Amino acid sequence: MINTTIDTTATIAGVSFKNPIVMASGTFGFGREYGRLYDVSLLGGISGKGLTLHAKAGNPGIRVYETPSGMLNSVGLENPGVEAFLAKELPYWETLDTARIVNLGGNTLADYVLGAELIQRDADARLLAGTQAVDMIELNISCPNVKEGGIAFGVKTPAAQEVVRAVRAATSLPLAVKLSPNAEDIAEMAVMCEAEGADAVSLINTISGMKIDVRRRRSVFNNLYAGLSGPAVKPVALRMVHQVARRVTIPVIGMGGITSATDIIEFIMAGATVIQVGTYNFMNLRAGSTLVEELQQFMKEENISSLDEIRGIV
Repeated sequence: MINTTIDTTATIAGVSFKNPIVMASGTFGFGREYGRLYDVSLLGGISGKGLTLHAKAGNPGIRVYETPSGMLNSVGLENPGVEAFLAKELPYWETLDTARIVNLGGNTLADYVLGAELIQRDADARLLAGTQAVDMIELNISCPNVKEGGIAFGVKTPAAQEVVRAVRAATSLPLAVKLSPNAEDIAEMAVMCEAEGADAVSLINTISGMKIDVRRRRSVFNNLYAGLSGPAVKPVALRMVHQVARRVTIPVIGMGGITSATDIIEFIMAGATVIQVGTYNFMNLRAGSTLVEELQQFMKEENISSLDEIRGIV
């Protein structure tokens, strides 16, 4: 039961979130499957499965491996491509009463720009028809830059700056930039994003990790390394959110190992405007509805009438 006397709302660049709980990209599909388990319109928002300009089959071999307090994934951005997403998924997104965020990746600057232009074109057409299905773009700069030897765009600030500037010019939709914990200086990266016109930054993406099969004497993953997520990364994520929130004036979307209302409160106290929930969706298929109720109960018990009272207090 949602307590309407408690204010959990937030706003980012004109996009309203009824509560701070957003499902993280890559852990929630586009919402259809979880929508069979609970009403996803209870959520503050959904960040859809990461998209690239063209469809991707993803990585061969093992893709997910459970670790103590977390999981490693090497999915490889398997996705239907931007055009297929626009045609097949957006009619469903139009029915949702929650913030809808497109997570956009790419392996070249041109890929990012063309993807953003297609999303903008669709948004313009829907606006003329009196409808809306996309509220924000979340730019994933952790993708490997194929023209620079595979180094992720989000590691070095100049490379990331080029992408953020180009995508900002290609779309008028609210733009969040998802930062990599592997960046040389994540706070400097966030400052650059704000300077280039980003409306928000989201962090952290997964941390590079590894698992070795000692009997087969090789890495579990074909690509050797994989992305670590889950409760194991939370202390690192919380620290980075705290550092970034003190360097920028735009909203920060915090994520990394959130599995409870107290985790959410920690990120809000560190300065996050809203948060994203990822690996917990695999631990609890009704994670979203569980957290909405838990957050309401926590705020009631602690006599918190609005999240604004505690945001960034640490």
